[in-house]
Amino acid sequence: MDTRYLGSLIEVVERGSIAEAARAQHLTAAAVSQRIQALERAFGFTLLSRAGHMARPTDACLNLLPRARHIVREMELIAGDVDPSGLTGSLRLGVISTALTGLVPQMLVDFTSKAPQARLRVMPGTSEELYRALLNREIQAAILVMPEFDVPASVSMTPLRKERLVLLSKQKPEKGVARTLRERPYIRYDRHAWGGRFAEAYLADRGIDIEAMLDLDALEAITLLVDKDVGVSLIPEYAGLSRWSEHCTITPIRGDRFAREIAFATLAPSESPRLVEVLLEVLRRCATAEAGPDRLTA
Repeated sequence: MDTRYLGSLIEVVERGSIAEAARAQHLTAAAVSQRIQALERAFGFTLLSRAGHMARPTDACLNLLPRARHIVREMELIAGDVDPSGLTGSLRLGVISTALTGLVPQMLVDFTSKAPQARLRVMPGTSEELYRALLNREIQAAILVMPEFDVPASVSMTPLRKERLVLLSKQKPEKGVARTLRERPYIRYDRHAWGGRFAEAYLADRGIDIEAMLDLDALEAITLLVDKDVGVSLIPEYAGLSRWSEHCTITPIRGDRFAREIAFATLAPSESPRLVEVLLEVLRRCATAEAGPDRLTA
């Protein structure tokens, strides 16, 4: 059995459609369908349930997925085993959205330069989703918000950067932060997001009781709405926010306890320790370069 066929099956399950899996693997949809059909003939049962453009795994498919992932992963690691530098092979990295646009582009350039034979697969998600995927060994590393709970000893969390809480508004808050929040429509960074709890803590600490006009778990979308003067928001000063400083007013909030911390998470022992080491080295440098000068706090 060709393990590339198993790889195609995994892609279809993760992306929800044959067309999306084909795009991810630079294949035609017909080629991916043929691979799935070949697997179904070999196994003797149906793997996917098709409805329109969607493809869902059958119960039998879900039962074999853990072992299929393990087989594909072991095949990916073989190339690295014969490279004495340890910089060959693949690495699956989960990334929260703000790091995807703020830290990852330069990181990819630097990482590719240091490990040209390595294959880095970047998978977006929320901090909660990525942490769960890391524990399930679906990814090998993640850039996420540092959790507020204690993590198992098998999980290594390396801080990358602190992102202080800021008031984001179109105009300068001449009447102060609290009054601006009370008088302007409030766009809330979803309190259920790992990073959203810091804004809620600030509001509770200052006794500011306001109703949100909407909740969003997408900091870039919140920034775009503030730029349109739809409202104001309390958000972390994520990597890349400084690029909006000519369009919006960024007012830092006093107090380290309202800052979220971005961390690089891995599982020990690592399957590709040298690749992880180089990736962390590059990420630290990118995080330092992204950090802008301190502003006055409000």
